[in-house]
Amino acid sequence: MKKLCILFSGIGYNCSRPLLYYSARLAEKKGYEVIRLDLDGFEKDAFGDNEKIRKCASHALSQSLERLESVKTGDYEKTVLIGKSIGTYAALGVNDTLGLNAQCILLTPLPVSLELPCTGAYAFHGTSDKWADTSLIKAKCSERHIKLFTFENANHSLETGDTLNDIKNLESIITALDSIM
Repeated sequence: MKKLCILFSGIGYNCSRPLLYYSARLAEKKGYEVIRLDLDGFEKDAFGDNEKIRKCASHALSQSLERLESVKTGDYEKTVLIGKSIGTYAALGVNDTLGLNAQCILLTPLPVSLELPCTGAYAFHGTSDKWADTSLIKAKCSERHIKLFTFENANHSLETGDTLNDIKNLESIITALDSIM
């Protein structure tokens, strides 16, 4: 079976950072062809500014679609899209725009991302994420039938500041991805 995994980075979180790096390694081990999209060119100081966040989201989606133009997504029997932060918007937007019917994994989704079609996706959220209010993420995920994994006291990188706890959280995330893929 021919399988494809596409990674969509965040604004300051590239595909070499732990969540996306180990997601890619797992996908490769499971026989997926992996495409890493390190998105760039974002407007500065978007934190707390919904208009700037929406511009960044739109930019992430258009950049992703442009970079994937030459990929023959129809050649794959299974596709998994993994987005981090603003990359969750790009992943869901690519899935919807290209009609991929892919499995979508949302690492620290932003509220704007959860406005896109995403039923059946999986989301991972830290309760100390300053970019996304936990009660809003829980409500949107429940409303859209998204399986939500939460990590107590974890920030937007799903880190708590306690190295050993962060490694345990990363292991939990990758274990969940292993069963999802």
